[in-house]
Amino acid sequence: MSKRIVLVGSLDTKEKEFLYVKELIVESGMETLLINTGIYESSTPGDIVNEEVAIAGGSTIHELREKNDRGYAVAVMTNGAASIVKRLVEEDQVAAVFGMGGTAGTTVGAAAMRSVPVGVPKLIVSTVASGNTRPYVGEKDIMMMYSIVDIAGINSLSAKILRNAANALCGMVKGNSISEVNEEKPMIAATMFGVTTPCVNQTREILEKNGFDVLVFHATGAGGDAMENLINDGFIQGVVDITTTELADGLVGGIFCSSENRLEAAGAQGIPQVVSVGALDMVNFGPPETVPAKFKDRKFYQHNPTTTLMRTTVEENLTLGETIARKLNKSTSPTVLVFPKGGVSLLDRPDQPFEGIDERQSLYKGIKENLESHITFVEMDEDINHPSVAQIIADQLLEVLNTRIGVIKNGAF
Repeated sequence: MSKRIVLVGSLDTKEKEFLYVKELIVESGMETLLINTGIYESSTPGDIVNEEVAIAGGSTIHELREKNDRGYAVAVMTNGAASIVKRLVEEDQVAAVFGMGGTAGTTVGAAAMRSVPVGVPKLIVSTVASGNTRPYVGEKDIMMMYSIVDIAGINSLSAKILRNAANALCGMVKGNSISEVNEEKPMIAATMFGVTTPCVNQTREILEKNGFDVLVFHATGAGGDAMENLINDGFIQGVVDITTTELADGLVGGIFCSSENRLEAAGAQGIPQVVSVGALDMVNFGPPETVPAKFKDRKFYQHNPTTTLMRTTVEENLTLGETIARKLNKSTSPTVLVFPKGGVSLLDRPDQPFEGIDERQSLYKGIKENLESHITFVEMDEDINHPSVAQIIADQLLEVLNTRIGVIKNGAF
């Protein structure tokens, strides 16, 4: 069976709109598969009917109608749609996924898309696409298009938007059918912040010269989680987790929190990793007025008009050191921790706003007293952005990769 564009949506409320998009896709010469996530009857049952979706979500359509609880019904159909799309992916039937709606339709469609591997086109036309999209997108490459008007019928404006969406999705699918001529190289994941950019850039350049592609993730919570997910999905062959600042936001309550599993994927998957303590001198908030009042006596630095940085304390650094050690101790992969004693960011250096000798010593203590002997601990006198630190980080990873049997042969896996 050939791959198809999968449409996920509630046909009891959006039948006309989904049939319109389906027609546009078919006109482009592509096959479709329509999954009906609606609770009530519709003229079009869909290729996968709502009863099948409900059962996959742990219920039945009869129960959902009897219960008459919209929130419960959305949760069931969300789980069902995600389960079915995941199965279709495993059966190699999915060329792309399309969804549309308000909060409920977006929730269902996005959940289905998050079960689809990175690289498979995913597009949602949504009334909430102009707001905070992280709850829907998560760490996947989901494209969200703002619907401008509510998705309620086909009118002159909505028709243009839906046509653009259908054409964009078809274009992505057709583009994926073109053979790539680029040489595939083993991929290394790296984490970066503005205040660790010199270190990451130098490390990246060294690794690229040695035949690797380096994917750099912005350590803003979603960035770190995206990296962890790609590691779990098997895309990554090595990690230079230079910027572990998301752990500080998670501990103190900043805006760049990552999941509780941050810093664990590489170790669990057996992927070689070199880790450092980049930007653990700071916690991130928005504009000054958004900083919680309980922090009013702390040390701050205005990074830009929308980002306020707060210095981590001695006590917080001790906890962060213990956390890093605890997470790395679980590693089943070759793991190196590089500690730059001279500073952990561009702001944590002599005569800079966040210079903190006591804080660094506390971070060092938390790590040193808890890190187990199977984790290699490399101490550097320089700050994290000194060229020698980048060289050590790159050399340590290259050494580990080169000593693994069959890992590198002539610069490729």
